[in-house]
Amino acid sequence: MSIITLTTDYGLKDHFVGALKGKILSEYPEATIIDISHHIDPFNTVEASYVINAAYSSFPKGTVHLVGVDLELNKENQHIAIQWNDSYFIAADNGILSMLSQKIVPQKMVSINIHDRFPNDATDLDIFVKVACHIAKGGLLNVIGKEITSIKEVTELKATVSKDNNSLKGHVVYIDHLGNVVTNITKKQFIEVAKGRPYEIVMKTKNIKTILPRYSSIAISDKYPVKNYEGEKLAIFNEAGYLEIAIFRSNPSTVGSANSLLGLNYRDVVTIQFKN
Repeated sequence: MSIITLTTDYGLKDHFVGALKGKILSEYPEATIIDISHHIDPFNTVEASYVINAAYSSFPKGTVHLVGVDLELNKENQHIAIQWNDSYFIAADNGILSMLSQKIVPQKMVSINIHDRFPNDATDLDIFVKVACHIAKGGLLNVIGKEITSIKEVTELKATVSKDNNSLKGHVVYIDHLGNVVTNITKKQFIEVAKGRPYEIVMKTKNIKTILPRYSSIAISDKYPVKNYEGEKLAIFNEAGYLEIAIFRSNPSTVGSANSLLGLNYRDVVTIQFKN
């Protein structure tokens, strides 16, 4: 089974996602196509990077991940394909894949160079489909590109540690459909900097003093039912390993969420202050 996943900012109202799947199946009828998300904010490479980073590990080795966000070939962004942790990723070199490369060094990276083999009216997506199907069929990266040693990084994807090592500053990089706010502070970074010290998460309006192991851990007393804690703010490290701020069991459409109630929006600063 050859799996090709799709992550785009196309939405589902228009024909684009269906047409993309049709192109893949026309090229490779045996492909299994899986949608990761088509609701990335338009041209939001940071959000796309987080989503693909959070999802890839759920798929079998050898899966091909096609990322159709800000994919137009231009003088600043080449098209790239990388083999990383035994999976494959195709995207524009606009920083989307830098969150992966910060974790593990890619096994191989190429700049795609097959554009001149296509008719003049071919789209960037046509190139990506051809490359994805080539890899899914077992083709080598060297056939569709020239090997490169580095890709573009997006600096805002990196949480920073203060010079005195007493704070870890990150930014909001994603807001999910429940209004939960995800930052770019990882559990690994937190453990390395904290070294067992007490801490406080500093936000715009209210602070949080404890990172919980799971959402329901907010119910700290056996005397009260879990329902009594609805609406309480909390922090956890989510399944992808990133610091997430949430409101326990809050419906964003009727009550509000961490996004609305705590005033946390994309790119906002979230800082963990450590105490000596």
